Amino acid sequence: MEFSDDQIHRYARHLVLPEIGEDGQAKLLGSKVLVIGAGGLGSPLLLYLAAAGVGTLGVVDDDAVDLSNLQRQVLHDTSSVGAPKTQSAAARLAEVNPEVKVVRHDVRLAPGNAIKLMRGYDLVADGSDNFPTRFLLNDACYLAGKTLVSAAIMRFDGQIATYKAHARDSAETDTDPCYRCIFGAQPEDPKQSCADVGVMGALAGTMGSLQAVEVIKELLGIGESLSGSILLYDALGATFRKIKTKADPACPLCGPQATIRDLDSVSYNEREAVCTV
Repeated sequence: MEFSDDQIHRYARHLVLPEIGEDGQAKLLGSKVLVIGAGGLGSPLLLYLAAAGVGTLGVVDDDAVDLSNLQRQVLHDTSSVGAPKTQSAAARLAEVNPEVKVVRHDVRLAPGNAIKLMRGYDLVADGSDNFPTRFLLNDACYLAGKTLVSAAIMRFDGQIATYKAHARDSAETDTDPCYRCIFGAQPEDPKQSCADVGVMGALAGTMGSLQAVEVIKELLGIGESLSGSILLYDALGATFRKIKTKADPACPLCGPQATIRDLDSVSYNEREAVCTV
């Protein structure tokens, strides 16, 4: 690929990295990532992916910017209060990098549209704030053959993992677990959310930035994937802890005796999908 003078200048710090270089930057420019939620996690994630030159960013969010969002959702500002989040996101990302194409999906994620939304994208990143959406995205990504980079935050704690059970080697049955392998069945009773118990705004920046790093690594195939691990962050203790995880042979989605063959066979709380941090 021939880089323009502006591109060479813009991406200079990537181009000098042997792990990225011209080939890697060209790959990023040709990549397409679907981000679920333009909220606390989606804000730094989208900003850094746009700055990195990821060519197409899809943004799924049917919410409008609220004043209470601004404590952590740094993609938006006071002047955008009341505007659709995808509109505010597209405008801000165009200022960061006008080369990046932003595709607005002003819809509520649901079993009926999840897989369709993923079509044409290389990877999906989850910035939602509830279990129904996380389970729905996990199932949809597995069935659609898409890698999922998922983060979550609450109060002063964060976690991040990558799920790509669809790419698991059939001879290695305990590697590359899906979300269901680790967390089991979807909780019947809704858990408390950030709206109930609070969240430190800067924590969203930490975890969303880590998501951007993992997305870029997966797109380029560099470094060690977080698939098969969960990274936990305790902001108050200033500690990270990495836990190894394994696929569950009894998993109803990705196990040998899987019973989940489509999204219609699972009950999700569509009222909650998609809420963002």
